[in-house]
Amino acid sequence: MTPTPLSSSRTRRIAGAALVVAALTATAACGGGGSKDKDGGGDGKAAGYNAGVKGVANASAKKGGTLKFIGKQDFDSTDPQRQYYGMAWDFSRFYARQLISYAPKPGPAGAELVPDLAKAKGVVSNAGKTYTYQLREGITWEDGTPITSQDIKYGIQRTWATDVITGGPAYLRQVLDPKGAYKGPYKDTTPDKLGLGAIQTPDAKTIVFNLATANSDFEQMLAMPSGSPVKKEKDTAGKYQLKPFSSGPYKFESYTPKKGAVLVRNDKWQKASDPIRAALPDKITVTINSNIEAIDQLLIKGEYDVDLNATGMSQAGRTTALKQHKGNVDNIETSFIRYVDIATKVAPFNNVECRKAVIYAADYKSMQTVRGGPEAGGDIATNMLPKSIKGSDDYDPYGILARDGKPDVAKAKAALKACGKPEGFATTISARSNNPGEVQTAEALQQSLQAVGIKAEVDPIDGAESSSITGSPAVVKQRGLGLVMTGWGPDFPTGQGFSQPLVDGRFIAPNGNYNVSETNDPKINKFFDDALRETDVDKAGEIYKQMNHAVADLAVQMPFIYEKNFTWRSSRLTNAYSTAAYNGRYDYVSLGVVK
Repeated sequence: MTPTPLSSSRTRRIAGAALVVAALTATAACGGGGSKDKDGGGDGKAAGYNAGVKGVANASAKKGGTLKFIGKQDFDSTDPQRQYYGMAWDFSRFYARQLISYAPKPGPAGAELVPDLAKAKGVVSNAGKTYTYQLREGITWEDGTPITSQDIKYGIQRTWATDVITGGPAYLRQVLDPKGAYKGPYKDTTPDKLGLGAIQTPDAKTIVFNLATANSDFEQMLAMPSGSPVKKEKDTAGKYQLKPFSSGPYKFESYTPKKGAVLVRNDKWQKASDPIRAALPDKITVTINSNIEAIDQLLIKGEYDVDLNATGMSQAGRTTALKQHKGNVDNIETSFIRYVDIATKVAPFNNVECRKAVIYAADYKSMQTVRGGPEAGGDIATNMLPKSIKGSDDYDPYGILARDGKPDVAKAKAALKACGKPEGFATTISARSNNPGEVQTAEALQQSLQAVGIKAEVDPIDGAESSSITGSPAVVKQRGLGLVMTGWGPDFPTGQGFSQPLVDGRFIAPNGNYNVSETNDPKINKFFDDALRETDVDKAGEIYKQMNHAVADLAVQMPFIYEKNFTWRSSRLTNAYSTAAYNGRYDYVSLGVVK
């Protein structure tokens, strides 16, 4: 719908703890609640199977203790402007705030946008092209100094410094400076390094954004970590990720890439200034361990509370957990699609028929089985829009469901002949070694491709390095990565928020690139422009449907699973709930522990 000024009567200012308590009522009504002690907090017992899916598992407002994360893969960055991993966005709420963020609520309600640093959602004017915000009182940095509108502008401006601040989303650059005239604060010649004209800061409490064209998803963009403030005096450019300066309830005591992090309370943070963050634990630790099976064992033993990456347990861990500790498990339906990017600039995939040959030759059923079958892995996917996005439908141009996910060898061979490779060809499949089942899924694909003469070598990579390997078009070409196994969830719940970074040619970047196929089709690019001009959400959804069909017809991606996964929840964990804001992941900032 058309953006309009939003009055304070529509602004949700309920404290995070109160939201959790309110959610407990809904949890009890649907039978998903955990046991409680006399103070209403979790008593350290398993809350029950799917308690974190049905509502809030072990709701509690108790403070104290250490919340212990363990993960197989490190953050892509802890620098808010450089983050693009979903778990990094979720975790950043501990130390980074934005003008607008997501409500601390379970399920679909968690996708509601609410004011954070701002007093209220934006006042929209100028035919949807101008957004004005007033900042709250009492918002401070970890050194106790006030967070100003200039700090917010400076933080956002850092995303323009693409030679230094790599890897983050490009949305704000696209809507505020589509011609790329600004070059970022490190090349800014103005005295205060605040030279981006599209953002105005008339005083320390007011910030105004002037969009090049109206975009109804703008506040969704501001809610990303890339919308976080950065204090200019504390900005260490490319090294900022080693110790980001906190605007939230926790600050970094230490961070060692690929090993872990320790966060402690930020004693300058004021709860009265923050309607979102419960800030229950005294300390938060992160441990990185590349052994996926060992992580599951450590979680089951109770040495850690939650999997940082939240991409699902290994087959062995899942089997043990369901047999012996089912009350600690949530089977979460995510908004992620697991898919294979087909690099159109790597021969022979510059020919659409060679791309189609892979899709016809793939054994979807086998890949689904490797990932745990329909219950643990998810349903077979036929196109690249999640079911939660308007415009999603059952479009299946390659007849995948009609053949029950099995290979269509005859059509694969016909496509090979049409692309001039009747005997097949050689290529390489990239897969992340620390993403559960990804290498095994690549091997299942490798086996089915071999049956039609496509010889694919599996090249395992460290997922933490993917932004510099598969995210670099030059490296993709250099290493001959024709097929890149990956996954994607919506940045926000629209066709723009899911698909634009993946298939809009204007989003192709030299580093931190997510349009791995390097799709740059004028028709597809125009679909995004048309949808963003459309004020009726249903009509916009129809445009995104056409866009998605066009992408499928180009065969630049091969989706194979609408993802589900089994997630472990320790008996110590309180306030665990699946939220739509983070694609079904727990809302990390609401979690607490029983001491």
